[in-house]
Formats: sequence, C-alpha cells, structure tokens
Amino acid sequence: MHLDHSHDGPTAVSADARRPDGSRRALRIGLGGPVGSGKTATVAALCRALRDELSLAVVTNDIYTREDAAFLLSEAVLPPERIAAVETGACPHTAIRDDISANLEAVEDLEDEAGPLDLILVESGGDNLTATFSKGLVDAQIFVIDVAGGDDIPRKGGPGVTTADLLVVNKTDLAPYVGSDLARMSADAKEQRGELPVVLQSLRSETGVGGVAAWVREQLAAWTA
Repeated sequence: MHLDHSHDGPTAVSADARRPDGSRRALRIGLGGPVGSGKTATVAALCRALRDELSLAVVTNDIYTREDAAFLLSEAVLPPERIAAVETGACPHTAIRDDISANLEAVEDLEDEAGPLDLILVESGGDNLTATFSKGLVDAQIFVIDVAGGDDIPRKGGPGVTTADLLVVNKTDLAPYVGSDLARMSADAKEQRGELPVVLQSLRSETGVGGVAAWVREQLAAWTA
C-alpha cells in the first residue's frame, strides 16, 4: 500500500487510529520484499535500535513454518511475548493484502497482551516485486530489496519498488562481489519513486539500520502528533 505523498512531511495516517476502548493503537509498519533480501535481519536490527525508547512488537509471516519468529526469538531482540508468528499456508501476499484476518488477529492480540504499544512491525514472508500490504493492516510499508538480486531491480519497478513508503536497498557491502552498481541502483530507484525516500543500507556497516530507524521515528512522530 502507499499513502498520500502530496505533502513533504511524514506520511503515517489512518482513519482507525483508536482501539475500541478509545485509546490510541500502535503504529503498524509492514516490511515486504523478495526471499533473502534481508527483511528479518532488518526487523531484528530495528528492534535493537528502538527497543530502549519505544514499546514495540513484531508479527512475522511464513508459509508453513515459524522460522522468522524463531530467529528473532533466538536473537533475543524482544521478549517472547512481543513476537507473534502467522503461518499463511499460501502465498505471502495473501495474508498481508487479500485476507488479512490472521495478521489483524495477531496484531490485536499483541496490543491486548503486551500493550500499550507504540509500534508493531509486520514482516511479510518472502514474495515478489508485486507484494503490497492492505491499508487495513498497516499504516506504512517498507519494501526491502538487495544488491545480490541484480542492480536492474529498481529499474524494473513493480508496486513494491514504486509505491512503498520507504524503499531499502540492502546488503550494499556485497555490491563489489556481485557486480552491482550502487549509483545506478540509486538513480533508477529515484526515477521510479519520485520524491519517495530510498535508503541504501548495509547492516554490517557502522551506520547499520540507522537510516531506516530514523524514518520509523518520523512516522511515529506524525502518528502521535
């Protein structure tokens, strides 16, 4: 999904910002992208960067396993009660765009049991460049691609690349080894996305997930303003 980008400020908005009891619900940010692009590693890094300042939780999606949730649990990025797993049983985009009931239930259960929460990250299972989140599930979407997938990915476009609220080009440290041109990827992404932001990221670098974390803070500031 994508939000109204006609203004220059943060974009997180929603018509259902309140829970049934009248309290403000958590901001929901979805992370999608192809298999192996680094979504789970980005989620883990975000949890480490934000957990001391925000009350947050995570919902992961896998087709037949709970492997991504198990990874987050093994890394101890959050207490176990703040990580929920959804087994989609079908293509990942089905559970984040078409029938979002399982994810909505997981999100609402987290707010009931671990709340009050500031932020919930909803990670999709690995999907293709058409993966998008329903506006009924998340308030903003991050789409993660990686340099090993080919430096022509931004130029090829697709809804994930062109309309996500933030595009992350991940694993930039691998560019010299896989023959990817980062300058070309950045230029192609900007041409496809206009004013929508793009972050080039290596979780192995000193800055790590800093750029994405800063963007998340902006969305949360807009949400709570």
